[in-house]
Amino acid sequence: MAMLDPDAATCARKWVRSSSFNREDDWSHPSNDRFPAKLKAAPISSCRGGAASLNSVSLKGRSCLTLKDFSSDEIKRLLWVSADLKHQIKHGKQYLPLLQGKAIAMIFEKRSTRTRMSTETGAQFVYQHLHVDLTENCVAFIALSTENSVTACVLVVLSALILLLYRFALLGGHPCFLTSQDIHLGVNESCTDTARVLSGLCDIVLARVYSHCTLEELDREASIPIINGLSELYHPIQILADFLTLQEHYGSLSGLTVSWIGDGNNVLHSFMMTAAKLGVHLKVATPKGYEPDKGVTEEAQRLSKQHGTQLVLTSDPMEAAHGSNVLVTDTWTGNVAKPDWTFLHCLPRKMEEVDDQVFYSSRSLVFPEAENRKWTIMGLMVSLLTDYTPQISMPKF
Repeated sequence: MAMLDPDAATCARKWVRSSSFNREDDWSHPSNDRFPAKLKAAPISSCRGGAASLNSVSLKGRSCLTLKDFSSDEIKRLLWVSADLKHQIKHGKQYLPLLQGKAIAMIFEKRSTRTRMSTETGAQFVYQHLHVDLTENCVAFIALSTENSVTACVLVVLSALILLLYRFALLGGHPCFLTSQDIHLGVNESCTDTARVLSGLCDIVLARVYSHCTLEELDREASIPIINGLSELYHPIQILADFLTLQEHYGSLSGLTVSWIGDGNNVLHSFMMTAAKLGVHLKVATPKGYEPDKGVTEEAQRLSKQHGTQLVLTSDPMEAAHGSNVLVTDTWTGNVAKPDWTFLHCLPRKMEEVDDQVFYSSRSLVFPEAENRKWTIMGLMVSLLTDYTPQISMPKF
């Protein structure tokens, strides 16, 4: 087991603070003749069927704002499709134009100097200066030229954008990147108008926004699927990647114990809406005053009771980590976990969060986790836009 020196351990125990979040408001699709309502989430049941049951699951036409709206079988279906695409495209070297003729609008509301620079120089830079290296453990974007003095920070932002473009293009689709400077979301043009315009121009929208309410408004008014790329309340595409990574590593998910040690943020909220549906126990340690959203907590407690899993809420990181299989953490407490413990981090990682001895150790799954963001977003888009049936056997969940 990797051990930390005292200074690193002290540094690693610093809590990373984040702002509090508003509760998720209820919403529903309006009745509109010109823009018919999309398919609503089916009633969530506790059914835990096998391959036959998952084969009957259809998500075509649905949106994905939060995994709260998805049943156990629906989440497993998403993971199965993702694993299938990874197997066929990465290992089988197949070209699967499942989204041929489809267009995706990608809305990035969170704009910065780095994002602006990557946007304005992105198209030419991507094709002339970057090489995409898909290795077994990571997706590395390597600069072949720095004639524009692009910094490492810009490369990180740009790589995230290129990954998304690359994922959609792999399936034959056409991506279009939009920032707040391009569409003036909610400023010069309302969310309602934006949703209706995009519904006539593309087939699906992925939006990374400040407020979850923006996603809800887009989804109410759009006649096409909306995917939550990240909001202050939920980060569903990250959690799909996490659970695909854990399924690959452990061979199954049911019975695993995941410990979250950090602030009550959007990633934790998505864990809380998903873990119980996959038979995963969840132990959460947050500093006092930075607990998860009250409404999310109440729903997670209900799901835990419904699916027979354990949900522990504490402010003691050692208590949360004790006996855990998986640590998802802003601080380091690995010496009390199970012998086969593994480590996840959604990235980017700060040096005070975890020591190099852990981050780069054989127990760290952060780079397979990062790669699986590609396969799970591809699996999600294919599931929402097509009736595709996986070709590989259903993984064990």
